[in-house]
Amino acid sequence: MELRQLQYALQIAAEKNFSRAAEKLHIAQPSLSQQLAKLEREIGTLLFHRNTGSVELTHAGSVFIGKAQSIIDMVEQLKQEMDDLTHMRKGKLVIGSLPITGAHMLPLVLPAFRAAYPQIEISLVEDTTAHLEHLTSSGQADISLLTLPIGEASIAYEELIEEEICLAVPPDHRLAGMDGGPLYVQDLRNEPFIVLKKGQGFRQIAIDLCQEAGFEPNIVFESSNIETVQSLVASGMGIAFVPQMIARSGWNRYTPVILSFAEPRPTRTIVLAYRKGRYLSKAAEAFIDTVKSVVSDGLGT
Repeated sequence: MELRQLQYALQIAAEKNFSRAAEKLHIAQPSLSQQLAKLEREIGTLLFHRNTGSVELTHAGSVFIGKAQSIIDMVEQLKQEMDDLTHMRKGKLVIGSLPITGAHMLPLVLPAFRAAYPQIEISLVEDTTAHLEHLTSSGQADISLLTLPIGEASIAYEELIEEEICLAVPPDHRLAGMDGGPLYVQDLRNEPFIVLKKGQGFRQIAIDLCQEAGFEPNIVFESSNIETVQSLVASGMGIAFVPQMIARSGWNRYTPVILSFAEPRPTRTIVLAYRKGRYLSKAAEAFIDTVKSVVSDGLGT
């Protein structure tokens, strides 16, 4: 049994298709099929059910893939540890971030990190919560900036900051002047909501806030971009929950009015997430320390 055979099996399991797996591995499909057949003969059992156009894991295959992933992870961690011992501050990091969070935090974090560790290469991945959790749990991202709750059980995290969640309303909205007293989520029962699209963590936070207040939100528009959400609010299309750090406020038709809720105010918790049991390189530890330092300085405020 060879490491490359384990990697081949993992890629087939991920793609559920021999052609796509061969393409990702940069080998010919017949060679991939031959290597898998050789592996199955060696271990004495089938790992995949072959169907027309796709493959599915057998029960034995599911067990094998779980163990194979652990072995590959251990090999990669060993390589990383040895590289750390050899190069110390040199290395490469893949950092995952939610667009909402990254747009505000990373312009402060990355220059500080680059100034202190100029030889460490950083690859940035901005994506939805669901995809970032997958990348982090599979080890494809070293560290990700996420928000609670986290669905993947294989992810560990360190809490960074608890951020207030505000309400964005159009400038001519009845609540804009706040003459009616303290604002509560239950006051929004009959309002039209603008939310982020499925797969983004802040969408679920918004829906949970409404459900905890005893109602389902009336969602009239969805967007993948929080800036678009705020622009739609400003144009009078609805209201929206927004994280305080990226809320833009004003009293004209281009920006919404940002309101705070009465105590206890709703919040979201931003965390630094990584795969449980994964070796954190010195570069990863340095990045975590840099983020914590920026947060402790008030995110540059």
